Amino acid sequence: MISEFQDLSLKIDQLAELTAALRRENAALRQTNVELLAENANHRQRLAEARQRIGALLAQMPAAAAAPSHVNADASAEVAP
Repeated sequence: MISEFQDLSLKIDQLAELTAALRRENAALRQTNVELLAENANHRQRLAEARQRIGALLAQMPAAAAAPSHVNADASAEVAP
């Protein structure tokens, strides 16, 4: 009977240790998640800014420079006999 109580006590201690370890791991994972979410938001902001700059550059380009006509002419000239 005493042996059973000792076994039960040991299992309870192990469970308490495991619970504490899981709580620490959970806290660390939550902190990592917060950091990654902030990093992701920063990357999204930088990507949006880059898209705006590219859009502004494309708007400044003349229409002929955006789609050169000689590319279409070269493609039709390469027809095999």
